[in-house]
Amino acid sequence: MFTHFVFWPWFAGLTFFIAGVVAVRKELGSARGLDKFIVLGPVFVAAPLAVFAADHFTTLRDIAQMVPDWMPWHLFWAYFVGCALLATATSLVTMKFARLSTTLLGVMFFLFVLMMDLPAVIAQPGDRFGWILMLREAAFAGGAWALAGSLGRESRTGERSWMVLIGRFCVAIAVIFYGVEQLLHPEFAPGVPLRKLMPDWVPFHALWGYPVGTLLLVAGAALLLNKRPRVAAAWIGVVMTLLTVLLYLPILGLTHDPSQMTVEINYVFDTLFFGGMALLVARAMPTD
Repeated sequence: MFTHFVFWPWFAGLTFFIAGVVAVRKELGSARGLDKFIVLGPVFVAAPLAVFAADHFTTLRDIAQMVPDWMPWHLFWAYFVGCALLATATSLVTMKFARLSTTLLGVMFFLFVLMMDLPAVIAQPGDRFGWILMLREAAFAGGAWALAGSLGRESRTGERSWMVLIGRFCVAIAVIFYGVEQLLHPEFAPGVPLRKLMPDWVPFHALWGYPVGTLLLVAGAALLLNKRPRVAAAWIGVVMTLLTVLLYLPILGLTHDPSQMTVEINYVFDTLFFGGMALLVARAMPTD
C-alpha cells in the first residue's frame, strides 16, 4: 500500500528522471560508449534531488530534528532546504543557471559536513559509518563543484579550475575509502557501504563486495592520481548506476512494508546520486 511518504518521493524522482532524459535525448543519441553515461550525469543528480526535496516536505518534522540544536527555526530550514533541492533539480534538467545552482549545492553539502558529519566523527572516531557518511557528503559537494567549475570561465580559456580539482579529490577519496570498506566487509550491500546487509536471496550475495570493492579502489586511485580521470570517474558512475538497477531497484520491488519502502527508495536514489556526482566529475575532465 502506497502512502504519501512513498508516493511523492517516487513520483518526484520519476518525473524529473523522465524530464531529464527528454532534455538530453539529442546529446544522448550522438554520444558513444561511456559518454552516454556522462551525458546522463546531470539527470542522475536531478532525479535524486527531487526525491530528497519531496522527503523534506513529506517527513518535515523528522528532517527538522536533524537540524543542529543551536540553530533557530528548525522547520524553516527543513522547508528551505527542500525548496533549494527542488530548484537545483529543475536547474539541472533545464541547464539554466546551472553554475550558480551547483555552486550553492556544493556549499550546502559542505556545510552539512561541517555542521553534522564532522562533529559526529569527532565524537565517535571509531565509527566507520560516521566516516562513510562524512565522505559521502563531501563527495556530493565535490561533484556539484566540479560541474560548476566546468561551466565557468576557466573551461573556456583552458585554465585549471580549483572547483574541478576539489571535486576530483573529494570523489576520489570517498571512492577509495568505500572500496577498502567493501573489501573488508563484503557482507554489506555495495556502493555506498552503509548498514544494509546483502539479502540472502541475491545470487552470490556473499561475493558482490569483492569485485565492486576492487573496481572502486582501482578507479578511485586512478582518479586521485589523475590517470585517465575522465574514464575513471565515468566507470565509478557506471558501477553505481548498475548497482542501482541490478540490486537496489529489485530490493525495492520486493519490499511491501510502506515504512521500509521509504528507506529502500532512498537507497535507490542515494546510490544513483553518488553515481551522478561521479559522472559530473567525468564531465568536467578533459577528453582522454
